[in-house]
Amino acid sequence: MVCVWIFSKMSYLCAELNKSDTRRQANMNTKYIFVTGGVVSSLGKGIISASIGKLLQARGYKVTIQKFDPYINIDPGTLNPYEHGECYVTEDGMETDLDLGHYERFTGICTTRNNSITTGRIYKAVIDRERRGDYLGKTIQVVPHITDEIKRRMLREDAFDFVITEVGGTIGDIESAPFMEAIRQLRWQLGRDAVCVHLTYVPYLKAADELKTKPTQHSVKELQGMGIQPDILVLRTERHLDDALRLKVAGFCNVDLECVVQSEDMPSIYEVPVNMQKQGLDAAILRKIGIPVGETPAMKPWRDFLEKQRNAKREVHIALVGKYDLQDAYKSIRESLNLAGIYNDVKAKIHFINSEEVTKENVASRLEGMAGAVICPGFGQRGIEGKIIAAEYTRTQNIPTFGICLGMQMMVIEFARNVLGYKDANSSEMDEKTLHNVIDMMEEQKSITQMGGTMRLGAYECELKEGSKAAEAYRPTPFPSLYGGEKKALPLEGERGEGLLIKERHRHRYEFNNKYQEEYEKAGMKCVGTNPDTNLVEIVEVPSLKWYIGTQFHPEYSSTVLHPHPLFMSFIRACSEYSE
Repeated sequence: MVCVWIFSKMSYLCAELNKSDTRRQANMNTKYIFVTGGVVSSLGKGIISASIGKLLQARGYKVTIQKFDPYINIDPGTLNPYEHGECYVTEDGMETDLDLGHYERFTGICTTRNNSITTGRIYKAVIDRERRGDYLGKTIQVVPHITDEIKRRMLREDAFDFVITEVGGTIGDIESAPFMEAIRQLRWQLGRDAVCVHLTYVPYLKAADELKTKPTQHSVKELQGMGIQPDILVLRTERHLDDALRLKVAGFCNVDLECVVQSEDMPSIYEVPVNMQKQGLDAAILRKIGIPVGETPAMKPWRDFLEKQRNAKREVHIALVGKYDLQDAYKSIRESLNLAGIYNDVKAKIHFINSEEVTKENVASRLEGMAGAVICPGFGQRGIEGKIIAAEYTRTQNIPTFGICLGMQMMVIEFARNVLGYKDANSSEMDEKTLHNVIDMMEEQKSITQMGGTMRLGAYECELKEGSKAAEAYRPTPFPSLYGGEKKALPLEGERGEGLLIKERHRHRYEFNNKYQEEYEKAGMKCVGTNPDTNLVEIVEVPSLKWYIGTQFHPEYSSTVLHPHPLFMSFIRACSEYSE
């Protein structure tokens, strides 16, 4: 009996030491919110996570949001957009899940590589540690070594009031089991400092004319089977849920009625935070954690934005010329266009034009009625000739055109072929043997053989030439900022040399070939933005046209709800004038 008591006591002390160690790792003032999903994928965990972040921000809390993805890829950089949607890039050069775009657009926070973790990164860290001998010969196992690494990443050392952690996938997925075990341990170790928000789906059966809660019950049961009791349920639904149904869910799932929140389909994803606030989601989280709720924030800047959105009536038709016929493939571009439209008091009506199907014979009909065109980014040969044809048509017809990354490169190639007279002009990415490689691989990229995470990634400076349309766009915007009336243009960094200095995010291997710069300048395409350290051409434009600008960087990554990007603002303004 004494041995049993000693063993029991030692187990208890080890557990207490583990608990106190976890609390030392986590900032004692930091609260943790875990967001999981059940029933089906694509319910909008990212939007709910971003909305929670926005609501807590409105209460004055410092928030960060992180995404844990169960796939084994190190990052989504090598994933096909059809598999995973767009690849979002942080300022510090991490290729991440598109949900980080939602986090940044909603909250205005600047995410980093610490905000995006995959199973691949977790296992690589553990295996690298094992190879160095850090585990002193121990057998490496999922529990505790993998789960400990997950917990270490979940517990941020930064000084935040709230850390919101979204776990990708659906409850029951075999890949997400280690993440669920890590959350189970943290829930016990952190006590009241952690809450679990579980998002499920309540389907409507038309034949029975009923909303069904059984999938939600099974999802919660699956979560409970992993040792996690959800504190709050967010029910994704296409129809309004009455109190009787919510009470049923609360009773069967052991959740307080006030913690059963419905997420109905809204006219816009930007309505979701206000809808969640109306139902008291943020208040329920604070009560669960033991923080006084206080007054409900007015969220005036956000509501003013929504009012502008509702009042925007006139449509401006924008062509999105690309090869990925998938909405999420160009998610940040679409949202940036929509946001800029709202601030210009118009609705940006986006039409996807498959560049693989664009020919000289049909380009006029494909772009008929368009007030502007975006030549989309991408990689590889497929669809580039259609982009070049579209760029030629919009240039010769003086239609406002915005080329982004590969789109900018296609504008440069088109100009070389049809203005400079180099009929074989191309990018060395597409044709290594071309005699006129107006787009060439960056020098530092030529020795690289690995594909993942090796491009020019993250934020780099760009100096704008005074008097250019690009510089004009970046000057303080003509609309008052919703942050209290001051005029603000982002992302301005300061002054260096004679031009305006900005900082933008990149994701590319190829660049404008500077040996052709003088020819381009003489023919009318100006290089108006360059990196001050490398002289890399970042922006080209044709000043004689209404709006014809290409950027090597990705401005869509810097556009947020309360601060739409200056270039998108300027582009939509030009499109609006053209449509009139």
